[in-house]
Formats: sequence, C-alpha cells, structure tokens
Amino acid sequence: MPPTAEGAAQPLVLDLTGVSDRQGFMDRAAADLGLPGWFGRNWDALADCLADLSWWPPGPGGRLLHVRGWREYAGELPREWRIVKDILRDAEGFWRRAGTALAVVVEDDVDDTAGDGERPAHRTGAAPS
Repeated sequence: MPPTAEGAAQPLVLDLTGVSDRQGFMDRAAADLGLPGWFGRNWDALADCLADLSWWPPGPGGRLLHVRGWREYAGELPREWRIVKDILRDAEGFWRRAGTALAVVVEDDVDDTAGDGERPAHRTGAAPS
C-alpha cells in the first residue's frame, strides 16, 4: 500500500453504515478491509487477522484503521460492539508491543459541527460505547 504523507500505510476504513447484525459485520469487515481468504467470519478469525497483518503491509509510520458508521450496529447489538472494541484494542496493543504501530480510530457519527471538514474521532481505548 502506498504511504500517506504522515508515513503510515494507506488507511483502511471500516464503514459499518447499515450493518445491524453479526453476519453483516463480518461481510463488511471482509470487504472493506480486504481480509485474506482464510478469514473465517467469526470473532476469533477477526482477532487472528488483526494479529497477522501480513495482508496489510505497514508504511514507515505503521497502519491506520478508521471505523465509522458504527452507531446503528452498537445500538442493535451492544454486546457484539463491545467485542469489536475489545478486539480492536487488543490488536493495537499487540502491534504496539511488536514495535509496528496499528492505530484504530473510531469516528463519531456526527455532522461536522466545528465546520473544519474534519470528523471527530476517538482512539479505541476511549471509544464511545
């Protein structure tokens, strides 16, 4: 993947807009993230894919994953959303200890209230529930 100006690999975006069940989440994750063929469409397989990022080479500054459109999913399946957040947080920690950055940003689903063209975001450690 080409590096961005900040030195990270091209960011990936997981857009959960319209996703309201686990199968939809797994299908969207596979498509949006370009997960490898061995992705088994379950929580353990997602965690495995995020611990073996051979399918997503890092840029000099690491990797960046944006998650957006998550509120409907979180509202429909709050327990599942907590699992997603735990998996993302664990993946960040794993790669931090490995010395190759993985930053996960969970974006708020709000309009641009600041008027600056930027969407508010949270790191997974402080992601909204």
